Amino acid sequence: MQFNAQYTQLASKLYHHQKPHPLLNPQAGHFNHALADELKFNGDWVALCSGQQTFDEFEPLAMVYAGHQFGQWAGQLGDGRGLLIAQVLNTHGKTIDLHLKGAGKTPYSRMGDGRAVLRSVIREYLAGHALNSLGVASSNALGFTSSRQGVQREKLEPGAMMLRTSDCHIRLGHFEWINQYAPELLADFTQKCIEWHYPHLLDSASPTIDFARGVIERTAQMVANWQLVGFAHGVMNTDNLNITGSTLDFGPFGFMERFRPDWQNNHSDHSKRYTYQKQPSIAKWNLWVWVNNLRPLVDDEQTLLATIEHFEPTFLKYYQNGLAQKMGLPSFHKDSFDCGLEFLQLLQKEQLDYTQSFWRLQQQEYTAIQHDCIDQTSFEKFITRYHAIREHQDVSALQANMKNPRYILRNHMAQKAIEHAECEDFSEVDRLFKLLANPFTVQPELEQPSDLLTNEPALAISCSS
Repeated sequence: MQFNAQYTQLASKLYHHQKPHPLLNPQAGHFNHALADELKFNGDWVALCSGQQTFDEFEPLAMVYAGHQFGQWAGQLGDGRGLLIAQVLNTHGKTIDLHLKGAGKTPYSRMGDGRAVLRSVIREYLAGHALNSLGVASSNALGFTSSRQGVQREKLEPGAMMLRTSDCHIRLGHFEWINQYAPELLADFTQKCIEWHYPHLLDSASPTIDFARGVIERTAQMVANWQLVGFAHGVMNTDNLNITGSTLDFGPFGFMERFRPDWQNNHSDHSKRYTYQKQPSIAKWNLWVWVNNLRPLVDDEQTLLATIEHFEPTFLKYYQNGLAQKMGLPSFHKDSFDCGLEFLQLLQKEQLDYTQSFWRLQQQEYTAIQHDCIDQTSFEKFITRYHAIREHQDVSALQANMKNPRYILRNHMAQKAIEHAECEDFSEVDRLFKLLANPFTVQPELEQPSDLLTNEPALAISCSS
């Protein structure tokens, strides 16, 4: 492995060095061989993913940051159970963070115990893998381990550790902490963020303003891709979004089953702030908070603050083009987006499965969709409009360009894997890992009937992990 210790170049106020607190008698859970090859890792993964072993080339550290949680200022936060244990170059020469989750208490743990439970580790391990396979920018994981060492949540649960990877763990909340507690660090910190993650802006006449535009662009693209695959993050606090627009910090996430835009997948979200349909507006709100933290760095505050106006058109660009692709319609046609929205309205009205309906559309199984509809008139209106748009187009090219998954990580699929794993059987984790690696391809040798079933009722997941 080739190490590239960037974060330790920053002021020591921004982190705390400490070793992980290892799991007792760790047990191998699952290992991501493809990611290991990409990172050029060939060591003892169980020792590494259980905190038994770290690298001589990098002293592990916990980051401090702040944030707004559920729209309210939460003050100082930080890595309360995670440690950055290395930064390495992958086979493409890109710096990747290795972050050990469940590594024990840190100075930023507040009331937490610094541990993670097997349930939440498996969910995050599979979710990051699923999103990456779907083409959505996301953290990933090298592997996870479990232990009979109990961790108390609502009940006593098996403990676990996971070695998460990401292109960046610098959150919007880092800037909030610096502005509140160490404003003298803002200029150098921002400069390093540009140097590491937006190096093409180093020669810009206004690098801070262009940096803001870049973060807004990437975040808008990420959220558009969430919406397109039906992913609901569940806890979009400012400390859970990073500056590179890659998905981070899976908690009570969920993939949409029956199309319910106001689905509350986090049962702790009493105000329904983080429902699927609100994700674009919440992302914009978070970015507005973040952009204001850059104001001390610029003379032209008006231009800086105006960068937030780029979010909505950027989001719509990615979402409209992506929806046209999912529908098999030409993005340039004036009626394609409206036709896509009409299909979504049909799914919502009829309470059809989001993923399976788009899959059937791609497979041209129009009769199967029609049979699931009570309102035949609405379906016939939609399908007539759909075929009219495609009538004078290259349908074979549109079909070839469609990209709808057959498989998503449904909550009941994850739950089955968890229940097996809690009995020390990781075969279902392995099956799902292989299945979700190729979500766009029918896999009869791995597929089970329950993988395609819509769960009723839709599950809401706890924040506890």
